[in-house]
Amino acid sequence: MSNTITQQFQQLSRVLQQYRRYWQLLPFACDTLPWPDAELQQLLTGMDESLLKQIDQSSTLQQQYFASLFPALFALPAVAVAVAPEPLPALPFWLENGIGGRKLQQITALCQQWPHSNLPVLEWCAGKGHLGRILAHRFTVPVTSVEWQATLCDAGAGLAEKYQLPQHFVCADVLSAPLDTVLQPKQHIVALHACGQLHISMLQQAVHAGCQQLQLVPCCYHLITQPQYQPMSDLALQHNLQLSKDDLKLVVQGQVTAGDRVEKLRATEVLWRLAYDELRADLTGQRHYRPLASVGKHWFSGSFTAFACWAAAQHQLALPAVIDEALYLARAQQRATTVQRIELVRHLFRRPLELWLALDKALYLQQHGYKTRISEFCDYQVTPRNLLLTATR
Repeated sequence: MSNTITQQFQQLSRVLQQYRRYWQLLPFACDTLPWPDAELQQLLTGMDESLLKQIDQSSTLQQQYFASLFPALFALPAVAVAVAPEPLPALPFWLENGIGGRKLQQITALCQQWPHSNLPVLEWCAGKGHLGRILAHRFTVPVTSVEWQATLCDAGAGLAEKYQLPQHFVCADVLSAPLDTVLQPKQHIVALHACGQLHISMLQQAVHAGCQQLQLVPCCYHLITQPQYQPMSDLALQHNLQLSKDDLKLVVQGQVTAGDRVEKLRATEVLWRLAYDELRADLTGQRHYRPLASVGKHWFSGSFTAFACWAAAQHQLALPAVIDEALYLARAQQRATTVQRIELVRHLFRRPLELWLALDKALYLQQHGYKTRISEFCDYQVTPRNLLLTATR
């Protein structure tokens, strides 16, 4: 398995390096398609918005349209495969109360991949401890749930006491202080959707403590403390892709859970950010794209002018009293279509990049004596972040 993971990582590294000009760029900074390939340009410009969306959501269509243009990408072997789930009895209704449908599906899927072990469990980034509570019930193991928000700890502890489950909470900020007194060698540490720096810290602390079992479902890879991703394994240091936070955001752009309202707000956000950029460029004479910070979705339910005022304040820019909204929104619409075509190509590299990041972590654990495996623990429609890293020492 070790050689296989090493070979898979090296192959992924080569392909991502080979095609990096197609994915390592900012679409918002492009007024036109940024690649000189005539065949690719002709293919993309011939697609309408409906077809762009269909291809973006279908691996079959991606293969059909792009395999001849990116042969090395589509020749990559499968790294993460689905593992047959263990059948489990239904949960009592009272244990499911207060857990959202998709979250419950994810927890169930993770339980179906649970190794046969009686080790005490440590739940990392627990929230209210929904996962830990169900693990304690299903497998009759003691669970320690670690969470930094005291209100969530109190709520979770109350539920554990109510249902008489062997689960207790530790309120701690795992990024500011190591859990030296909590982590133990004879322990199974688990995290379902721990964000970037939090899952990196989990792996480092688990290795330091020598935890015997580990299961991690990572997410939000871009939420790290450094401007660039710091590879964890020796091999990734040799094949460093120099990933910025913007590059890491590419990995999490796949969404299957958004409703119509959220989709509409996303489309409005893209349009307004581009319209503001057109306005800023006219006022300053500087065509070079200047990014804006993330902002709450409520901004995109108001008026474009109000958003433009907020954005201009971030750039210390004075706006005219009257803004020709129609002009800038029309120009933005043209750019938005270009952005959508660029994103379609970038999205071909989403999963390979996510697998590169997951394999880096698997290799890091192998360096420290763990046997590792990467699998898909649930269907993509349940959550796009469906990679499960399992490790045992």
